Amino acid sequence: MADVTVFEMIRGLYDYHRWANRRLFDVAVSLGAEGAGRDMGRHFSLPTLTRMLAHVYGADAIWLSRWQGQPMSKIPGGDIPTLAALRERWDPLEREQRAFIERLAPADLTRVIGYNNLDNIPCRMTLWPLLHHVANHATHHRSEIATMITLISKSPPDTGLVTYHLVTSGQLPA
Repeated sequence: MADVTVFEMIRGLYDYHRWANRRLFDVAVSLGAEGAGRDMGRHFSLPTLTRMLAHVYGADAIWLSRWQGQPMSKIPGGDIPTLAALRERWDPLEREQRAFIERLAPADLTRVIGYNNLDNIPCRMTLWPLLHHVANHATHHRSEIATMITLISKSPPDTGLVTYHLVTSGQLPA
């Protein structure tokens, strides 16, 4: 483990983040527009698969903008009507996020990010916990997405971190 750098760990975390998001996204697409748009109730953070996935996209977008010093005042994505429209926005965001992660240097991890939260309260925090937050935030919503998919159809494929490593190393089928 001593030979693994913090940057390899962050890059690996974001590779996993994208893989897990796409794995559930693809299952949601397979359910069709009706399944992805089905109202699953107020007990979820957002009531449909489309809106939940758009929220994960939006959180990635707002945090990336904050890290780049271009803060947004609200989470984007709430206006995205379909999973096809979401994919059109998410693919370029993933490329931009990947490029940002790839460019990180040691000093960046302790760089203080100043932003106003969604309640317009000024906040300041170093970058490294914010990088962890984005992936962790998505894990929460992926669990909700998996539950929604299970209720609509059947349990989706595992999106666990160990499964990711086993799949990407060829030890398990995709």
